[in-house]
Parts: sequence; structure tokens; C-alpha cells
Amino acid sequence: MTDVDLDNHRAHADVTDELVGDVRAGLTAGQKWLPPKWFYDADGSELFERITALPEYYPTRSEREVLATRAGDVAQLTGAHTLVELGSGSSEKTRLLLDAFTGHGTLEAFVPLDVSESALAEATAAISADYPKLDVRGVVGDFTQHLDRLPGGQPRVVAFLGGTIGNFLPAERAAFLRSVRDVLDEGEWLLLGTDLVKDAGVLERAYDDAAGVTAEFNRNVLRVINTRLGADFDPDAFEHVSYWDAENEWIEMRLRSRGWQTVEIPGAGLTVEFADGEHIRTEISAKFRPGGVEAELGSAGFAVERWWTDSQQRFGVSLARSVRG
Repeated sequence: MTDVDLDNHRAHADVTDELVGDVRAGLTAGQKWLPPKWFYDADGSELFERITALPEYYPTRSEREVLATRAGDVAQLTGAHTLVELGSGSSEKTRLLLDAFTGHGTLEAFVPLDVSESALAEATAAISADYPKLDVRGVVGDFTQHLDRLPGGQPRVVAFLGGTIGNFLPAERAAFLRSVRDVLDEGEWLLLGTDLVKDAGVLERAYDDAAGVTAEFNRNVLRVINTRLGADFDPDAFEHVSYWDAENEWIEMRLRSRGWQTVEIPGAGLTVEFADGEHIRTEISAKFRPGGVEAELGSAGFAVERWWTDSQQRFGVSLARSVRG
């Protein structure tokens, strides 16, 4: 497999300091929380890839269906020279876009960005080998912090797929979309995947699979804290919980303490007590309606040019152009 260089903007010390800040803020709050980005060490990335193949987890299949039928349209409409993918993971779905763009003849560079160096290195090497005419440059970074570090020639398409936009709270989402707009020139593009509001049962099964893979993925955030901060969490002492919040129209994932327990986190200088049944919120996954997506993109400085869904109308993909703002 081809070796490739990565631009790494997440030095070990900086990542540790960031984790310490999140752990201190989240686990001392009245309602404890942890950000979902800390799921993703090498084990967490592998667990998430397993989730995407589960029968209950429809988003990956639904989005892939859209990309399989519409990637050619994206290439033709944008004529992009650079494809940037945020939170790329394995970049498996992105190959549909790469095939379409290379077939169209305009694409020169592919820039995947991900917080997991191991997952990014593997994916980038594979893509570089399979698309030898592309300039492939992986960026290890956080898409909330390092958008201004992205290389590549214009015009660009920034792909933010998988429904990951739903992991932001509404105010965070607005700020993030504006930050993407701020790094693009007028006329450049955002390709956005958004999971849509649907039957609560379908949603809840997608985040609580029968095989228990999502539960292990959820508990992996505790293993990351153990590894990086020397904590003594017993992951099995926390139960995976997920439910549909109809008022906010999002799935919420939590970890629920099985009994009273005390956890030492030396790397953060914390001793944290958990009451029996106390929760840590680890993720929200907001679901969207088409009009809401268009409104949020409009507020951030984008105009939706195309809107596509899969055959069951479970998942939406929008292609939006950055406009003067």
C-alpha cells in the first residue's frame, strides 16, 4: 500500500489538553456530558465502521444510494478541482464521488480531514494507491478548529457526509456552517448529508442495535479517557441508553451508571462520583426536514442548488453554493 504524508494539526500534548478541558467541563456539570469526538481512537473508528454495516443502521446505505445515483451530477455542476472531505473516516462512500470526478476530468486533489490519525492514514494510503493521478493530502485535525489549514486548488467542494452535522447542538451547528462558508470563496460548494425525521422506531433501532455494537462504541469514550488520562472507568459499569427526543427531533445517546461508583481521573485531576442511574450524555444526532436544512444553510451563506433523497426518503443530500454574504 502506498505511503503518504499527513498534515497533522493535532499534536499529542494539544489533544490531551483538549480532552482534559472537555472532561473537566463535562463531568463536573450538573448534567454530565462528553463530546462525541472522543469516541474515535483506532478502536472507536473500527467500531463505527462495523456500525455502518449493521442491518438497523440505515443512514450509510441510504446516503450511499444517493451518491451512487447523483455523484455524476455533483461533478458536472461543480467542476471542482479539489474535493475536501470532513470527518472522512474510511472514505468508502467518497469513492463514488472520486470516480465521478475523475471521470469528469476536472479533479486534481483530494483532501480528507479526520481526528483519527490511524483511520486517516489507512484510508489515505488506499485512495492514493487507487487514484494515482490525484494529489492526495490527508489532514489530521478537528473540523471545528482546522478548516483554515486545508490545502487544495479552487474551485473546491467540501463534503460533510454521514449526517455528522446532526451531532452539533443548534447554535453550534450554525457556527460550524458559517465557519465552512468563511473558508470558501464565493461560488465554491458544500455537499451536506442530513438524516431526515422519520418513524421513531426506525431511529431508535438504528442507535441501539441487537448485536450491541453501538453500545460498545458508546462505552469506548470511557476507554479513551482511561488510556489517555489514566482513569479507572469500568466501561461495563455503564449501560448504553438511546432514545428519540421528539421535541428537539434528535436521538440522544447516554451512558447510565449501574450503581453508585467513584472514578479517579488523574490526568484531569478529578474524582467523579456517579449516583445509581446517573447519565452521561455522549451524543445527540439531530434529524432534519428539507425546509429546515435550506433555512440553516441560507443563514450561513449558502444557496441550495440541488436536493436529493434516497428511494425511501430517509436521508437527504444537498449541494449548496457559497454566496456573497
